[in-house]
Amino acid sequence: MSQLWQARFFTTVNHLRDLPKTQVPEIAFAGRSNAGKSTALNVLCNQKKLAFASKTPGRTQHINYFSIGGAHVGQHRKDETRVDEIRAMLVDLPGYGYAEVSGSAKFHWQELLGDYVRHREQLAALVMIIDSRRPFTELDIQMVEWFLPTGKPLHCILSKADKLNRNEATNALRQANTFLASYVDENGAPFPFTAQLFSSLKRTGIDEATDRILTLLGLNTIAEDQAP
Repeated sequence: MSQLWQARFFTTVNHLRDLPKTQVPEIAFAGRSNAGKSTALNVLCNQKKLAFASKTPGRTQHINYFSIGGAHVGQHRKDETRVDEIRAMLVDLPGYGYAEVSGSAKFHWQELLGDYVRHREQLAALVMIIDSRRPFTELDIQMVEWFLPTGKPLHCILSKADKLNRNEATNALRQANTFLASYVDENGAPFPFTAQLFSSLKRTGIDEATDRILTLLGLNTIAEDQAP
């Protein structure tokens, strides 16, 4: 069973001052309001209603935290293991770019998103959910460039890949990798940016995304240490 399946709701935050005081690593999920972010998060955690997936884009208006590990694990899905300490957090960030959201709300979300991804010390990596049919819009690029100065890993999940044929999917992934490789540090070295194809509908790319996320959180190492 994937450790992501242990994810449970922890808290909702609307201001940076209210962020949890936990010191465990966090991975944040960001993306345009209609990119399938909440659906992807639910699929990866094997839970239908963990993250709120609405037919109306823009409904996720706060930062939602989900814990991995903790005393609740023993009661979850009849898993006999019990982990008293939370090991990591999954963070569902507000979707961005929805046109019908009021100007004041957009400004608040922008400030919340930008400050969180740039300054949250516990943030280990950022996962961006991007529609494979329309990769790297202006707002997606803004998010990448907000995050860039941290030097931390970025993993791009190209969602809705089932809507592309094989050649289109191959081209979408190649273009994403080319775009990400264009970012280099002051020494000319590439940033730790990766990308993959993903489909919640066809359930493709789940294992690849899961492995990447657990590795970035350091949880694959924990699983290896506990293996018989």
